[in-house]
Amino acid sequence: MAYQSPSDRSLVAQKPTSDWRDEQWVTGYGLYVNTLVYSYLHLFGQHEQAEQVRSEMRRFTITGGVQHQHVHEGLVVAHKPYYAFWSYKIYSSDRFDLLGNSLAILSGMASPSRAEAMIAWIEAECLGMRQKGELALDLPPNFFPFIKPEEPDWRLRYERFNMPGEYHNGGIWPFIAGFYVAALVAAKKYRLAEAKLLALTGIIRAAKNERLSFGFNEWLKAQDGQPMGQNWQTWSAALYLYAVKCVEEKRTPFFDEIRIGPTKLVNEMGL
Repeated sequence: MAYQSPSDRSLVAQKPTSDWRDEQWVTGYGLYVNTLVYSYLHLFGQHEQAEQVRSEMRRFTITGGVQHQHVHEGLVVAHKPYYAFWSYKIYSSDRFDLLGNSLAILSGMASPSRAEAMIAWIEAECLGMRQKGELALDLPPNFFPFIKPEEPDWRLRYERFNMPGEYHNGGIWPFIAGFYVAALVAAKKYRLAEAKLLALTGIIRAAKNERLSFGFNEWLKAQDGQPMGQNWQTWSAALYLYAVKCVEEKRTPFFDEIRIGPTKLVNEMGL
């Protein structure tokens, strides 16, 4: 992974469709990938390198070409509590990536105050989407606002795979919802975590084959909650079980270790 850093520093870059999203463009410094880098560095005891990743995410400045008003430093979005989707030189996307931001909370990359503000923002945005008919379930889409055909981020191939509210362009993914439930537990939002776990329990039953008691479907359409992916997805089942464990025990296995160690280090380093 160190070889994937164009600056030979800490942030890792990627090419389009090269992370878990095989039909969505993420260019350069993606949030999801760098939350993984931050997490594994702490797990391997490389705490200073991990904190350098967090520092660069806050300080990286876009300097080339034309800097538009909406362009932010690193992956911190001005006047919003979440981290941006991706950023590279004069290009960026400040849309919301639920998986990347859930991992930021779970890993401790996001401070407790940022995590609390982020969760409040997510729930308020989802309420607004439900009121507009863009969201049928009590769980956040994996990505929003949805990219629409008339917008610059739209790509012709999205017409086949990524219509608004579908697949990577705002579908509801049970495995990502499991991470969000865990992030709520990490932020000590236990009652909200229980409510979202109940909502997740409802959607894991959804299946394209009506004879199945549990579909563990890949993803559901945001606007009507219909299962649209493949049934019997291991990651949907695994993250559901993980979310249940987190809610039952009010802890986040694996991630607790990452959060506690870095917090102590940050205090010692005065970061």
